[in-house]
Amino acid sequence: MILWLVILVAGCLALMMARVNAWTWLLAEAVWIWLGGPLAGVELPVMVLLAILLFTPTILVAVKSIRQSLISRPALDMFRKIMPGMSSTERDAIEAGTVWWDAELFSGKPDWRRLFEISPPRLTPEEQSFMDNEVEQLCAMVSDWDTTVKHQDIQPEAWQFIKDRGFLGMIIPRQYGGKQFSAYMHSQVIMKLASRSSAAAISVMVPNSLGPAELLLHYGTEAQKSHYLPRLAAGLEIPCFALTSPYAGSDAAAIPDIGVVCRGVHEGRETLGFRVSWSKRYITLAPVATVLGLAFRVRDPDGLLGDNPEPGITCALIPTSHPGVVTGRRHWPLNAVFQNGPTQGQDVFIPMDWVIGGMAQVGRGWRMLMECLAAGRAISLPSSNVGFSKLAVRGTSAYTAMRRQFKIEIGKFEGVQEALARMGGHLYMMDATRRLSALAVDAGEKPSVISAISKYHVTERGRIVVNDGMDVIGGKGICMGPGNFLARAYQQIPIAITVEGANILTRCLIIFGQGAIRCHPYVLQELAAAGDESQERALQEFDRLLFAHLSFVAANKARAFVGGISCGWLLPSTSYAARQTKRYYRAVVHLSSAFALLTDVSMGVLGGTLKFRERISARLGDVLSQLYLVSAALKRYEDEGRQEEDLPFVEWSVQDALHRAQEAIIDVLQNFPNPWIAFGLRVVIFPLGLIYRKPTDALGTLVAKAMQKPGAARERLLADAYLPKGEDPLACGERAFALTPVVQQLEHRLKQDVMDGALPPMPQSLIEMKGWNALAFERGFISESERAALDEFAHYGDLTVQVDDFSADFDRNEILGRLP
Repeated sequence: MILWLVILVAGCLALMMARVNAWTWLLAEAVWIWLGGPLAGVELPVMVLLAILLFTPTILVAVKSIRQSLISRPALDMFRKIMPGMSSTERDAIEAGTVWWDAELFSGKPDWRRLFEISPPRLTPEEQSFMDNEVEQLCAMVSDWDTTVKHQDIQPEAWQFIKDRGFLGMIIPRQYGGKQFSAYMHSQVIMKLASRSSAAAISVMVPNSLGPAELLLHYGTEAQKSHYLPRLAAGLEIPCFALTSPYAGSDAAAIPDIGVVCRGVHEGRETLGFRVSWSKRYITLAPVATVLGLAFRVRDPDGLLGDNPEPGITCALIPTSHPGVVTGRRHWPLNAVFQNGPTQGQDVFIPMDWVIGGMAQVGRGWRMLMECLAAGRAISLPSSNVGFSKLAVRGTSAYTAMRRQFKIEIGKFEGVQEALARMGGHLYMMDATRRLSALAVDAGEKPSVISAISKYHVTERGRIVVNDGMDVIGGKGICMGPGNFLARAYQQIPIAITVEGANILTRCLIIFGQGAIRCHPYVLQELAAAGDESQERALQEFDRLLFAHLSFVAANKARAFVGGISCGWLLPSTSYAARQTKRYYRAVVHLSSAFALLTDVSMGVLGGTLKFRERISARLGDVLSQLYLVSAALKRYEDEGRQEEDLPFVEWSVQDALHRAQEAIIDVLQNFPNPWIAFGLRVVIFPLGLIYRKPTDALGTLVAKAMQKPGAARERLLADAYLPKGEDPLACGERAFALTPVVQQLEHRLKQDVMDGALPPMPQSLIEMKGWNALAFERGFISESERAALDEFAHYGDLTVQVDDFSADFDRNEILGRLP
């Protein structure tokens, strides 16, 4: 009897996961009752009763006419009542872009082949040459200290270099004089520049992201492309794009800037156009722009364009020299000196020809922006945040390996190792996410949900990395000066958090709010079916989708339970996985199934009110996001050849993300409006309790040690970040850091001599170390080459540890006197 019941449970779970049809269920039920029952000693009346109880609902579902009459038609009527209203701007945002790996994670059973069929990121010879030469030269020309203190901008010669060498035309096709670089190359350039100078990175990033060039490529007329793209590629035009205003920031669709359709005079002839008034702020490059991309809301009270008096948001290109255009003033965002400022205009007449795409694109600006924003947001901010995080990790890890307190390197203290582990683990996953998102764009995707995930989670982890770096380097980090490698990044973190969709909005409204409908395999189709005016066609399509959807829910419920009861071991992995990481692929399948189940139950219980339950929406988005980040880290490990030395970084970052996903699920359930449903979901998803743990202290120690050891693992972690030369503080730190194995080896070798009193202990102060080196050499404990290595370590280590100081006026008179 017990075996018979076990077969029932196991069979139900298997059939649910296989998503078989109702007739197969009926056959399986008959076999279980009529063949298994007698073997289990079940009496005939009991088998008859079981047959009635099981066969009746199965037949109701199997027979289409009965099913539609009793189930599908009432469900369709109810669905139409509870389905959320959707504005045109919401519809444009949801339908914009494409779905990719995010849809696989929504499926509950991701197809890993789809992820791994994308080749590892590679640069072409032309792109690699540009990185090794032009980008390297630009990095050498600028520094955050010089730009923020001496120039309040990029130096004029650096600006000219950017224009002359094609930095502003990286995304423009060669036929228009541009570089036509890949999205991955675009990301590499921004990342490397950000590891040196935020002003240089942002000045290059914005023209190659959401702006005139991107919009022209996709929507411009041939005349507009032929005129502007060659000039943008050659640096003859500096573009900006004005979207946000004082009363429409993250809610950009609510822009109050108005363009009234009218006739006016342009270049001596009467033409159809708009009289536009606007007041924008936060516009990067606006103070120096020569061409202004402008988003405004069109009104057509006289019906000059047709019957619609409110065509909607429209995008136009306006020369900043045009009468009435006001630019030039600057904002000062947290001591960052990239050009950013307001722009205004009052009743400025612009001709219809200046609309991007011409008259046909009037009112389509919001859709244009949503579609183009996905690609830009997947690259710009993730790349820049990875750049300054690599800067933080490089400088901090070197500092901890040479800075001593209490007679040992501070990197050996467990508290410091805890911070270093966070820095290294997060950076590994941030860089993996940056690479994967860029690869998606290169594959032709416009990943709207993935770009939001990348923007939010890379910038948030960047905040953790830089904050931890500041905690570790202490006084070195809080004293401003050319020797401080981290302070400007620390100051400017909130900028990345704020722009291109503030992180609070991105997390609470966009990631899950957009993804729940866009990535779900059935919801968008169900909405379309419910909106069909033909009742019969709507019923037929809704019936098909409804029962496919219910099968989908059942499969995810079964898979989540099997994963929870077996800690993932009974779930499939993939042939792509290394032996050491197979369990993480199973964990992704388990949590993906749990997420899909939780999504469907939340939409079923909360209906249209779910989009107003921002905290639940945010936590559901957190689950999806962590699964994407885990996927990125696992793919990076495979793409880089399963480097054994990198395994601590992989495991720390993946375990941290899986634990975060688990915590997000628990937070959803603890705050779910129906506690009984929440309890049932917890039993299904985590029947044995919580199974995903935080990274252990031992694993964190391995990560911290790898960061403080010169070698290939650290080089891969910091790959393609800029390494200065000469007496730059980072360069000095790296020189001293490279010698730490020599210092540690000699100290270990001389340990017994120190204990015997033949030699004093190696001094904590690097200033005193040269004297100790001389003494050890004179007494014959070290060779001349070893003394030279120790002297070099002491010299460059001291330069790294020291902090800047200034005259009473902070050298301001001297700085101003040197400026032209």
